[in-house]
Amino acid sequence: MSNYVKIFDTTLRDGEQSPGATMTSAEKLEVARSLARMGVDIIEAGFPAASPDDLEAVRRIAVEVGNQPKGVSGAKVPVIAGLARANKPDIDKAWEAVQSAEKPRIHTFLATSAIHMKHKLKMDPEEVVQRVSEMVAYARTLCADIEFSPEDAGRSDPEFLYVVLGEAIKSGATTLNIPDTVGYTTPDEFYKLIDGIIKHTPGMHDGITISVHCHDDLGLATANALAGIQAGARQAEVTINGIGERAGNTSLEEVVMTLKTRHPVFELETGIDTQQLSRVSKLVSNYTGIVVQPNKAIVGANAFAHEAGIHQDGMLKHQTTYEIMRPEDVGVNQTTLVMGKHSGRAALRSRLALMGHSLNDEDLNKAFARFKELADRKKVITDADLEALIADEFYRPRDVYHLEGLQVSCGTLGMPTATVRLRGPDGEIHNFASMGTGPVDATYKAIDAIIKTPCKLLEFNIHAVTEGIDALGEVTVRVRSENDNQQTMDAQSEAMYSRVFGGHGADTDIIVASAKAYINALNKLIVARTEGMQA
Repeated sequence: MSNYVKIFDTTLRDGEQSPGATMTSAEKLEVARSLARMGVDIIEAGFPAASPDDLEAVRRIAVEVGNQPKGVSGAKVPVIAGLARANKPDIDKAWEAVQSAEKPRIHTFLATSAIHMKHKLKMDPEEVVQRVSEMVAYARTLCADIEFSPEDAGRSDPEFLYVVLGEAIKSGATTLNIPDTVGYTTPDEFYKLIDGIIKHTPGMHDGITISVHCHDDLGLATANALAGIQAGARQAEVTINGIGERAGNTSLEEVVMTLKTRHPVFELETGIDTQQLSRVSKLVSNYTGIVVQPNKAIVGANAFAHEAGIHQDGMLKHQTTYEIMRPEDVGVNQTTLVMGKHSGRAALRSRLALMGHSLNDEDLNKAFARFKELADRKKVITDADLEALIADEFYRPRDVYHLEGLQVSCGTLGMPTATVRLRGPDGEIHNFASMGTGPVDATYKAIDAIIKTPCKLLEFNIHAVTEGIDALGEVTVRVRSENDNQQTMDAQSEAMYSRVFGGHGADTDIIVASAKAYINALNKLIVARTEGMQA
């Protein structure tokens, strides 16, 4: 049995299904590029049948990320997968989306638990077996790489699973993915399930890859995935930061770093460049607007922080007393980068390259201008400051409205007032002043008065990127689009007008950062509405 575990990343499909995590096509493409650079083996780029925009996003990723870069030989090219329900229209759309990739894959699924068959599918077990056989065979006529998933396998009868999976193999599936769709199983149960499938499925042979896809409803996703890997699975379906439906999916960084840190136990390898984990985590967090909890394993802000006196004493004596992995292994640089207003473009380019950001001359000039602006207000600029700066400058949707100026008056002697200046889509300048319960409320009311796009602020988070009174502040918000005319809508229009969008902003002035984050989210909302009406 191989000692290599393939990493199948579904951040762009299952992860994006997390409420509020919707990304634009351009954002998806940038995440896919980062996943490819990090060494992910398979990228599930989306669910092409979901919408024309999703199909186009997957197609673009297949073309631009799923092929050898021009002028570069020997680079690792990931498999690009598209998800499809077990029906011909879905499978056709998945193939249309991924066929341009050097290594395309169709991933089809059908539920196999008694609960799903009875209440959702309304199909008999015999009908499920027949559908799996027919649809896997059909997909195989289009694509050589077929993955099949028996949805809700964690609650399915193992004996029935053996029959269904045997038919999938017979019909041409080369990867069998076993999902614990609702996060129901325990590690011991999941180990036995995978072990039984490997031993008892008809037609099982060395050319078949067993995969695991676990959800975190009981907080056991990573433990279950690792149990499945110990039982013989050699593909793990994961997401960055563990985002996904309900409580989320198995976290990519947790599986990868467990296999690396506990190599003597597992004796297994992955192809992931772990030093990029922190950067990609930040990228996905900024695009989705879903903040990584401070105590999140591997990539949380406190993952390598020590406050207890006993811990600090041990760390001063030897790092391994309280750290089982080096921060550098996941791309967290603990040393202070001494850069300031006297640093030049070459120094900035070099430092950004070490952090995993490869900028062309135009983008470097933009970053350098922001860097100098920040350096005039902050004596020492750290790696964390640079990450926030890059995220704010480049990891955002195209500007529809841009913040040109902001003046706020607040305190105990008068009503908080904000005057906002925005540049609109046609280049025109808009000014508006508003009062509110606080400086952020006043600022947001002024922005609303200019942009006039009805929405509801669902979440507002603020934190300092670094320490000190001159710290760069980061703000993330989540807003929900609302119907501006309250007219009766069809289901598709209602869905478009109830989507949740995330926004991110960074600045040494926290009110400015708040305004940037809100405008960032509104820009996404406006673009989505425009594209939805044009579709």
